[in-house]
Amino acid sequence: MPPILEVDGVLKRFGGVTAVDRVSLSLEARHIYGLIGPNGSGKTTLFNCITGVEQRDEGEIRFKGRRIDGLKPHQIFHEGIGRTFQIIRVFPELTALENLLVVTTTDYAQARARAEELLRFVKLEGLAGEYAGNLSYGQQKLVEFIRVLMTDPELILLDEPAAGVNRTLLNDLLDAVRQLRDRGKTVLLVEHDMKVVMGLCETVFVLDHGEKLAEGPPGVIQTDERVIEAYFGR
Repeated sequence: MPPILEVDGVLKRFGGVTAVDRVSLSLEARHIYGLIGPNGSGKTTLFNCITGVEQRDEGEIRFKGRRIDGLKPHQIFHEGIGRTFQIIRVFPELTALENLLVVTTTDYAQARARAEELLRFVKLEGLAGEYAGNLSYGQQKLVEFIRVLMTDPELILLDEPAAGVNRTLLNDLLDAVRQLRDRGKTVLLVEHDMKVVMGLCETVFVLDHGEKLAEGPPGVIQTDERVIEAYFGR
């Protein structure tokens, strides 16, 4: 079986600035991967290239062996790739339940059952009827996270899922990510919280100034002198 995701020599420029500089990654199915690096290292831009929000200038992106570079975001979404964003994108005037239902076109009863199942999955079933705008920041992040799961994607990209989330809700989120892996999903997350990265991810990719600086198990990455210098400034 080919890797579930292959990023091969992807280059993305904005004018004279190279945001992603010929980066290559390979993700095997049913694993949790981390993507780390200093601010401005190209992490979110790479996410945007993978999901079609930005079109790469060079290189290839393949999902399950099929090229997806050049596809529009909604087409990539329907291929089986879901993502969250750094900035929460919930609908504040809809309930938590309604926020999940807006992304599906399946039978209403089936979609509602799926939404209720996912709310239980992250222990928010008691807030199903609460307006999303009244939820805490962490609860809103959980709603956005499970909204991605409504269509049962095979690959899930999480952009800074731990940012601003209290420890209790964060533990619920991390437990949910592990359960997804155990159910056959693949997860790639951008995260600045090194405790989260080192405790959750099986392989970590490091970007610096748009280039891939290193990759490997967390234990190797956290002792890599290049990574320490680039990421921790030491």
